[in-house]
Amino acid sequence: MRKNSIKNRKVNDAVLREISEIIRAGLKDPDIAPMTSVTEVYVAPDLKTCKVYVSVLGDGETKERTLKGLEHSKGYIRRLLAQNLNMRITPELFFRLDESIEYGNRMSKLIDEVVGKDRGNYEDGEDSGLS
Repeated sequence: MRKNSIKNRKVNDAVLREISEIIRAGLKDPDIAPMTSVTEVYVAPDLKTCKVYVSVLGDGETKERTLKGLEHSKGYIRRLLAQNLNMRITPELFFRLDESIEYGNRMSKLIDEVVGKDRGNYEDGEDSGLS
């Protein structure tokens, strides 16, 4: 199975949906933040490993605690994944923190600040340098 094959994408989608549901409803670990979402899943073409990217709403300590909680629960998550998905091999899970959403929010705020300053300069009669 090639990395970008249709089958691999379907496997990735199914694993993402299932792990999201397991984290949302199946885990009772107090270390895992309630606002944890699975943003991306990459299952290797040989189905032996799976990188799970999670986004956690909160500060750095909350993110670290959530990652440790997920690492601690990955055997349980893998067992539920095997029960719920009919796969020949259930991949070993590796959790990674995905900070792309926070990065996008930070960039959006910076752009809004620059646009606001530029708009303020334009209203004050200053030339913005554009002709």
